[in-house]
Amino acid sequence: MDGELFPRERTEITPGAVHVPDWLGPERQRELLDACRAWARPPAGLRTVRTPGGGTMTARQVCLGLHWYPYGYARTAVDGDGAPVKPMPGWLAELGREAVVAAYGPPPPSGAGAHPDGHRAPYPYPYTDAEAYDIALINFYDGDSRMGMHRDAEEESGAPVVSLSLGDTCVFRFGNTASRGRPYQDVRLRSGDLFVFGGPARLAYHGVPKVLPGTAPPGLGLTGRLNVTLRVGGLGTGPD
Repeated sequence: MDGELFPRERTEITPGAVHVPDWLGPERQRELLDACRAWARPPAGLRTVRTPGGGTMTARQVCLGLHWYPYGYARTAVDGDGAPVKPMPGWLAELGREAVVAAYGPPPPSGAGAHPDGHRAPYPYPYTDAEAYDIALINFYDGDSRMGMHRDAEEESGAPVVSLSLGDTCVFRFGNTASRGRPYQDVRLRSGDLFVFGGPARLAYHGVPKVLPGTAPPGLGLTGRLNVTLRVGGLGTGPD
């Protein structure tokens, strides 16, 4: 944000989980917002997600590549209008790869192993054609929306999850891999921020306990918050 007294810096929240503030500039934010609005239109458009227990998620959702529903994937909007899911655009998959490099740095020459800067942990993303980002979940939050603590565990791939924020700032709660409770850390994600979690943090519980209405950049033209989550399914063509 312009005029920041103390500029926000890239931060490793926990091993494998990295926050990169202001990764998307204003123009790229507007381009991504325009794309989200197109994807939200029917068929297979923005929907209310219903849980097996009969509840509903307060954040509404649209999917690309494969359709997520509690708790699996399908090629059609099985809990919506039943239409085929919209394809995952190549440019969005490439944005996922760019995000991983922004979070972790460039991959070692072999595509795995020790990071060239001497970091002891294995590089948490295997750079192979089979690991291209092929699923996007776009969640829309209004001022009253929340997301309970959960894990992204329906994928076969262990590639990092890429999360992009547009619009209102939110409190993003990033926890541990054992339970929904403590320890966890609360991070404020603003419009344009990137958050990537992989490696030892890939299956950590996380959620959104609060959205801060009216905090979106004035020039963006968005009331509420959009979260674009990119995943590698490792599921082939997905279920019928």
